[in-house]
Amino acid sequence: MTQYLRWVLLISSTVLASSCGGYPRFLNFPYDAGGRGLNSPTGELMPYIADANIVFVSDRNGSQDIYLFDADRRQLVELPGLNSLNAIASDPSISENGRYIAFTSSQLGLSDIYLHDRETGLNLNLTKNLQAEVRRPNISADGSAIAFEANRNGQWDILIVDRFGKAID
Repeated sequence: MTQYLRWVLLISSTVLASSCGGYPRFLNFPYDAGGRGLNSPTGELMPYIADANIVFVSDRNGSQDIYLFDADRRQLVELPGLNSLNAIASDPSISENGRYIAFTSSQLGLSDIYLHDRETGLNLNLTKNLQAEVRRPNISADGSAIAFEANRNGQWDILIVDRFGKAID
């Protein structure tokens, strides 16, 4: 992992700790050569923090997948059904309660925004009917809305959909 990302996680972890306990404190996530922790020998990219949940992208298993780290328990959390062998995952964000993860998935050069429901284990393609290049989803704290960038006519716009993919005006 690059030194820059280590500092981002350090700063983000400090913000996380200060928002939860009312005072700043340092959270030390040790390096784990086996890839079972937050910091591993591979790149950890695009961290997003909500409460004690940290979602990020890593290629630690040979493909670019999304991982979830529970900062309170200091361990990775299984995400059955989220990652796919034939897709490249990126841009994760997680709802405040940790139930929903919004992310970009690219297959054969085409990208879509997905919503993963951790309770059901299902992924819902939120942009399957949108004729546009999409990227960088960001989920609301309650998981009810997802904002993302869409390039429909050579210009990047921000679109907002509900958790079922219906446009929010």
